[in-house]
Amino acid sequence: MLESNISELNEKIQRESAFVDMLTLEMHRVIVGQKQMIERLIIGLLSNGHILLEGVPGLAKTLAIKSLANSIDLSFSRIQFTPDLLPADVVGTMIYSQRSEEFQVRKGPVFANFILADEINRSPAKVQSALLEAMQEKQVTIGEKTYALPDPFLVLATQNPIEQEGTYPLPEAQVDRFMLKLVITYPLKQEEKLILRQNINNEILTTRKILKPSDIQRAREIVKEVYLDEKIENYITDIVFASRYPSDYNLKKFKDLIRYGASPRASIFLAMAAKAHAFIKRRGYVIPEDIRAVAHDVLRHRIGLTYEAEAENITSEDIINEILNSVEVP
Repeated sequence: MLESNISELNEKIQRESAFVDMLTLEMHRVIVGQKQMIERLIIGLLSNGHILLEGVPGLAKTLAIKSLANSIDLSFSRIQFTPDLLPADVVGTMIYSQRSEEFQVRKGPVFANFILADEINRSPAKVQSALLEAMQEKQVTIGEKTYALPDPFLVLATQNPIEQEGTYPLPEAQVDRFMLKLVITYPLKQEEKLILRQNINNEILTTRKILKPSDIQRAREIVKEVYLDEKIENYITDIVFASRYPSDYNLKKFKDLIRYGASPRASIFLAMAAKAHAFIKRRGYVIPEDIRAVAHDVLRHRIGLTYEAEAENITSEDIINEILNSVEVP
């Protein structure tokens, strides 16, 4: 019975996931390289998870997010975070109208389907938390009234590496609300030459609107149907528990290096991202490779390191690699 259900689902996914290739091709018309970043943005879109992108300036983080929003017929807002930004500049405020002699609500830029929170770690904690509350609750309170945010609602935030001047690091509890954290690296030499040519010859392209919001909603419903076996569920919980209690998984050496392990959100997001990854790969069921493919992006911002780890130059990436190598694969 299960096999026939999965083969039906596989056929359905083969039909419905064709738009993923269209969307990827459309993005690659504008962005050179960065294949993994584009795939992860689509995973976030399919599993309704917010994404944090980290990288030095000039690596097409902003361009990627704008291109994704442009290729789907949805509203898009860009908020440039600065040290003097106020929460009201993000969510909106009450303005007194002399004509009607009463306060009127002026909605802020957060009322859009795609929010690009640019350089989120350049502004103080009160502004960050205003946006992160909107992300969590999918609603905003202005004055005495609460307003629902549009659906789909997706926040894609960019941040510069913490070592840079003039940054306010995001608190751990707030970073945890992002489903994925992507670390963007420099392009390859060939890609850089292509970028150089395009810009010198003024061949700046933009994406065309190729999808409707209903396409995304339908795909999200199918992603939820992707089959997750109990063995895979055990694999997910083992990976997450290994980050909390490393000694139980033959990782005693990490006991004094991990300050806190991944939260239950990590388990939920690992399962959701793995389902979306299986959908992109045209499969109706999740396999361990899906988990391994998304594990770094889901876990890298959820493992807190002690000062000893920093002193020994051990990163959360190293710990995730060790966990994936030591946890038994079903």
